Amino acid sequence: MNITQEKIDDLNAVVKIAIAPEDYTPRVDKALKEQAKKANLPGFRKGMVPVGHIKRMYGKSILVEEINNMLNENIGKYLTDNNVEILGQPLPKVEDEKDFNWDGNDTFEFAYEIGLAPAVDIDITSKDKFTQYNVTADEETLAERITNIRKSYGKMTNPDVAAEGDVLYADLAELAEDGSVLEGGITSTGSVRTDLVSDKKILKSLIGAKKDDVIELDVQKAYGNDAAAIAKLLNITDEQAAAVKSKFKVTVKNVNRLEEADLNQEFFDKLFGAGVVTDEEGFKTKIKEEIEAMFKQDAERKLQNDIYTQYSEQTKMQLPDEFLRKWLKATNEKLSDAELAEGYNDFAKNLKWTLIENKIVKDNDIKIEYKDVFETAKQRLDAQFRMYSPQALPEDQLAQYTTNFLQEKDNVNRIFEEVKAAKVFDHIKSVITLNDKEITFKKFAELN
Repeated sequence: MNITQEKIDDLNAVVKIAIAPEDYTPRVDKALKEQAKKANLPGFRKGMVPVGHIKRMYGKSILVEEINNMLNENIGKYLTDNNVEILGQPLPKVEDEKDFNWDGNDTFEFAYEIGLAPAVDIDITSKDKFTQYNVTADEETLAERITNIRKSYGKMTNPDVAAEGDVLYADLAELAEDGSVLEGGITSTGSVRTDLVSDKKILKSLIGAKKDDVIELDVQKAYGNDAAAIAKLLNITDEQAAAVKSKFKVTVKNVNRLEEADLNQEFFDKLFGAGVVTDEEGFKTKIKEEIEAMFKQDAERKLQNDIYTQYSEQTKMQLPDEFLRKWLKATNEKLSDAELAEGYNDFAKNLKWTLIENKIVKDNDIKIEYKDVFETAKQRLDAQFRMYSPQALPEDQLAQYTTNFLQEKDNVNRIFEEVKAAKVFDHIKSVITLNDKEITFKKFAELN
């Protein structure tokens, strides 16, 4: 067997493989004998079918299978042995395919296109400065969070008159241009949430509404052309909602108001457990701690995004774009040209960052061990289980779930990449200069 590489340029090459009869004949003969032992054909005792008969019946298909096996085994070995770093997988050159007799005497020649990984030159030093935000809860944000929590544990009431934040449970009917109900138009019974109404004039018309009141509503204007919100209100698809132009007759059936839960010991115990919080000040402190812990995660994500953006932009590299587009099409049969054109830039950006990550891992001898993957997977599963029950699973049971979870190759790969990304960012943060800055959540939100 002869394998050669023909370099087209710095990013593209062609690997050629020649397989002579002396390379494949021993494998084919062995496969024929194994097939003869297993064959169960009329007129022959099982396992006693002559090899010659098997060859006449199945010789060509066995030859094709063995040639394919040899190609798959040897092209990968060649690339590994010769330290050829590629992107994607080798693609057969269709225009170079030849007609073979498949009679056991052919010398097979195949050619594969490969996309070569570019050299990555990244320089990370303490001169690189980034801002590490410490996000604090301002009074407005804290009050908003407390109100939401109290409402989620509150009770529903039906006041006579609607106020801001109430929900109007109503019948809705599409109107014709003359203001009459459109025959065959959209009708629905739904909840008009005043907290989602962005138009101040429309909001004012809804406040003060009572049962049996009739209101004319421009849903597009009311909801700021939010197709998802309109679709939910009218019980139609997002596409249909986006196309709605008509106004609607709203007949109020009821006014619903979610009253906030009382700040008492029963409420505190429901939230935090018996006796953990005993007064309003402790409740406020606890909520502040929880939301600032969430803000810390948001700040960490921003730092990671800032690092990703800066090093992605300053690390110049070319990709074998033409090859990669061809490879994406070859490995995703349903991918349309339009989808490829729309999504390729994001694919290329992610691929470039992966190459940067791999370079950092290699240059700094960063180890990603199975125990790291296992612990991260266990944390993710624990968080999922806690969404449904505050009671933690026993450690041995959680470990067994984690072991089962990691039996799936896709799960292992996904968690491995997560661990690698975390270790790379930890390394970068240990080198660069981080300037701490305290900022309120409102100001922080404006940065994103």
